[in-house]
Amino acid sequence: MSDTATGPVSKRVFVDKQSPKAYHALVETAEAVRAVAADAGLDRTLVELINVRVSQINGCAYCLNVHTRAALRVGETTQRLGVLAAWRDTELFTARERAALALAEATTEPANAVVQERSYDAARQVLTGDEISAVIWVAITINAFNRVSVMSKHPVRGIPQQ
Repeated sequence: MSDTATGPVSKRVFVDKQSPKAYHALVETAEAVRAVAADAGLDRTLVELINVRVSQINGCAYCLNVHTRAALRVGETTQRLGVLAAWRDTELFTARERAALALAEATTEPANAVVQERSYDAARQVLTGDEISAVIWVAITINAFNRVSVMSKHPVRGIPQQ
């Protein structure tokens, strides 16, 4: 990677552009998962909280940019988005949201079986089977998009100040 007048030049392949059929299949999966989440009764705000939290864990700047803006568009507050990385330390999230966030985190980092079981058990207390399935699918899908963007080094461009 070398620097230019506008910043570093990436030598990464944008895998979404290089393999468009695979990427379009992932987009179709995301559309199906969005429908599953809606059918299960997960509101769009919770879906976007999951997308943002998983993207925080994965360090995906591109998806954080996209889903933070989407969360704001559907009514999420800047306060809750600002403390989302430390959601366990606040009283800003409902029991349902807390269960969904814990389950999404366990889906993102599944190697810790104790945390996974604890998160799943907690989710069972406040979420239906359909909601649990939807949360897991939302987390799986955003994890896939995170990996596409992280490995491609998709850029985050600034929005002009007004």
